[in-house]
Amino acid sequence: MTVAKARKVPAMTRAQARAFITHLAEANPDARSELTYTDPYTLLVAVVLSAQATDASVNKATVGLFRDAPDPAAMVALGVDGVARHIRTIGLWRAKAANVVALSAQLLVRHDGRVPDTREALEALPGVGRKTANVVLNVAFDQSTMAVDTHIFRIGNRTGLAPGSTTRQVEDGLVRRIPADMLRPAHHWLILHGRYVCKARSPECWRCAGREECRFPDKRASPA
Repeated sequence: MTVAKARKVPAMTRAQARAFITHLAEANPDARSELTYTDPYTLLVAVVLSAQATDASVNKATVGLFRDAPDPAAMVALGVDGVARHIRTIGLWRAKAANVVALSAQLLVRHDGRVPDTREALEALPGVGRKTANVVLNVAFDQSTMAVDTHIFRIGNRTGLAPGSTTRQVEDGLVRRIPADMLRPAHHWLILHGRYVCKARSPECWRCAGREECRFPDKRASPA
């Protein structure tokens, strides 16, 4: 049996990339993280918990968690079992509970209980990879980083905005193509666009603000 290969999507030009991002910004000017947090620490914990879980499920779990442990010292005192009791409803909760307590302990020992604002220090924390570090640097410290999750990876390839076979390739492509003055908020515009419009199985192309620039060859028409 012959399997048809997906058509390769041509990359956008820099002008198309700027126009695409501009249209997303105009469609969603107040885009922001949908995770519930109050400071860099609770943001960091929420992002760690969000791996392979929805923001909505994390927000439900952290209501009680952050009430009982709003800072690193309280989280360490709560312990792995105490954290686990709050987050059993989200994926990989055992490993995440251990990482949250371990990173909290490390913050106390190495950073006086504060969340560091450098990639190197963040990625040295248990459970924190490049994507999590990029989110924290972007949201908590207003740095122009691009965190590539499954939604942004899909958009980068499907639209031609930044094609790549790995998340790092897509990240580097987005950083190169998106104008510097738009890069920091572009993370929010893209992730929400992927979550609600440019969906994995059923992209709602008729609602896409950037459809004119999008290079996806199989754009879907509005359903009857």
